[in-house]
Amino acid sequence: MAESTRMVLGLGLGILVMIILVAKTKVHSFIALLIAALITGIIGGMPILTVKVGGKTTVGVINAISTGFGNTLASTGIIIGLGVMMGAILEKSGAAEKLAVSFIKLVGKGNEEWALGVTGWVVSIPVFADSAVVMLCPLCKAISRVTGKSVIGLGLSLACGLQLTHVLVPPTPGPLTAAGMLGIDVGQMIAGGAILSIPMLIVIIPYCKWIGKKIYQVVNEEGEYVRPNKGEQVKLASTEMLDQFLNRTDLPALWISAAPIVLPLVLILTKTVLDLVGIDKGTSFYSVVALLGSPIVALMIGCLIAIYGLVPNRDTKEVLKMMDDGIKDTGIIMLITGVGGSLGYVVRASGIGTVLGQMVVSWPIPAVLIPFCIAALMRICLGSATVAIVTSASLTMPLMGQLTISPLLMALSCCVGAISFGYFTDSGFWVWNGMFGVSDLKEQLECKTAVSMIMAGTGLLELLVAQYFI
Repeated sequence: MAESTRMVLGLGLGILVMIILVAKTKVHSFIALLIAALITGIIGGMPILTVKVGGKTTVGVINAISTGFGNTLASTGIIIGLGVMMGAILEKSGAAEKLAVSFIKLVGKGNEEWALGVTGWVVSIPVFADSAVVMLCPLCKAISRVTGKSVIGLGLSLACGLQLTHVLVPPTPGPLTAAGMLGIDVGQMIAGGAILSIPMLIVIIPYCKWIGKKIYQVVNEEGEYVRPNKGEQVKLASTEMLDQFLNRTDLPALWISAAPIVLPLVLILTKTVLDLVGIDKGTSFYSVVALLGSPIVALMIGCLIAIYGLVPNRDTKEVLKMMDDGIKDTGIIMLITGVGGSLGYVVRASGIGTVLGQMVVSWPIPAVLIPFCIAALMRICLGSATVAIVTSASLTMPLMGQLTISPLLMALSCCVGAISFGYFTDSGFWVWNGMFGVSDLKEQLECKTAVSMIMAGTGLLELLVAQYFI
């Protein structure tokens, strides 16, 4: 067997074993990825430990796993930690709800689906998508009770907005890890992901409104989900109940609710813009902007604003518990992020990346589709969009010198591919169906699965166009 064939076989077996372990056994994704890295490296011809022979150093698979893990978390771990602490405070303080009601008031009556879509788009930048679905479901139910609109259309609009920024815009772990692995400025990733997500949101909201009319499910006065027969009049609740939601006095002010999200993004993007225009990096002004605009410092500032602006009167122990709870929920994501970097480092250090690159560049498909297809395959097999992005980025990283597309486009392609195939293996699929009372299999596929495919398809078209400009 040729050495190149053995290397590719090792990678293939590693990925196959990982998929089987996650899909068919009790083994966690973290351990499955670790095993995949070991199998890939050993079959790929790496020694177990680093050895020196005749002055030449050959990296061992164990050393490569450790180095890849450390390198990946070195660029992402602190940012993820700060992001989740800030997100936990936004969630527990009511700031996320304040953003939601403010958008609803802004867009006006009759446009609630658009308001909820935009709400999800903003809220999911610091708050995990599944948590935001649970948190904002009561607002969707309140709107349905008062307006008679289908809660399916309302809830699906919210979920789509949440999914887009969760998968495309740092500091959420998936896109942040892809940027770190592929050496992309975080500000460029924020801008690229945000720009790419807007047309996807514009395309998907009309579908959400349409499916809401097809699956017409409303909330009655008792707060239960009901499906009126054709022609049956729905008794709407008093607008007083919705007014109570929209005019709550226990929520923080809009400006302080938005500041922890907006200010860090502005600082990061300001540094990115100055880098792109080629400003003199020796000036004091640039040094200040570079400090404040580094993702670590920018998110630290956002976190401090959240602490002292949103929960200034809360007990210290209570505030610390909020942040501790957020970090606990993120521990496994950091482990998966790190071990994804381990797999990528093994692929690169073993020489598999070079062999794989020579193979895939000969495929008769645009280069931008390669990261997309890898991420889509991982999403359908493993369920988690974050794991799909990390795996796709780790396999794409060794191909950077051989694919004729920009690293930014490669990272965005990983993220867009991970949007697709939201179905049974995805925790968010079950969270949304459970919260909004969708139990029929056909309807589940028409809702969460269909929107994921439509958004991914729209994003793929954007990538195919963007490759001529980026």
